[in-house]
Amino acid sequence: MILKFSSALAAGLLYAAAGMSAQPPQTPAPDGMVYVTGTVPDENARVAVISRLRDLYGADKVVDRLDSGGVVAPPDWTGHVVKTLGNGIRNVRQGQLDVNGTQVTISGNVTNEARRQQVASEIATALNPTYTVNNGLRVPAGSQALLDQTLADRVVEFESGSAILTPTGIAILDEMAAAIGRLDRPRVDIIGHTDSTGNRMANITLSLARADAVKTYLTGKGIPAAGLSAHGAGPDRPVTPNDTPEGRARNRRIEFRLAE
Repeated sequence: MILKFSSALAAGLLYAAAGMSAQPPQTPAPDGMVYVTGTVPDENARVAVISRLRDLYGADKVVDRLDSGGVVAPPDWTGHVVKTLGNGIRNVRQGQLDVNGTQVTISGNVTNEARRQQVASEIATALNPTYTVNNGLRVPAGSQALLDQTLADRVVEFESGSAILTPTGIAILDEMAAAIGRLDRPRVDIIGHTDSTGNRMANITLSLARADAVKTYLTGKGIPAAGLSAHGAGPDRPVTPNDTPEGRARNRRIEFRLAE
C-alpha cells in the first residue's frame, strides 16, 4: 500500500507503503514495511501522522523520513488527513492514497466490490463536505471482477420511492443475469442502498424491498434462487457524501457481491 499526502501549498509529499517501496514505487521493499517521506505543515502534523501509521501497521513497520514546516495547509488539514488513515486502508494492496489539499484519491486492489466501496466510504464519512473523495480501487480479475465489470458503476434504477424497476434497470439486470449465469454455482449477495434523505428505517425497508425485487427478477431469468440473498443496508454505507444531488444518486444503488 502506498499512501501519498500533500497539504495545499506543500512542495513535498508524504508517502507510506506497505509491501512495496514508497519512493519510487518501482523499487521493492520488504513485505509489510511502511515508508513515510515528504513534508507536512508542522511537527504536530508529523507526530500525528506517524503515530497513526504506527497504530495501523505496528511501530516496527514504519520508517519515518518525514519533514515538517515551510508549507501551508487548509484549516485542520492534519486532523482530516489522520481521519483518512482508517483501518480500511489496510485491506488495500498495491495501492495509493493521495491527499492533495482537499482532494482525496484512493486506488489499488481489494478483494471484492463490497470492500472497494467500504474503504472509500470510510474515508468519505470521516471527512467534511469540503473534501472530495475519488474511488479508484479495483477488484482483480476473477468472478467478482466479472460482476463489477458488467455493472460498470451503473445504477439499477427504480421508480421514485418504490421497488418497481424501470426499463433501464431491467436492461442492466438482463446483463447481470447473463454474467451470473457464466459463473460456476455462485452465491451472490444482492445489497440495496439508499441515500440519507428521509427516515432511516424507512430507507432500510425500501433498500431491502429493492434488493428483493432484483432477486425476484434474476430468479425469473433462470438464476437459482438458492444462490441469491437479498439484503437492505439503507443509508448506512454511502460511497460518497450525500450533500449533492449527484452524490445522493450514486448512493442509491444495488450492489452485487460474491458471498465469501
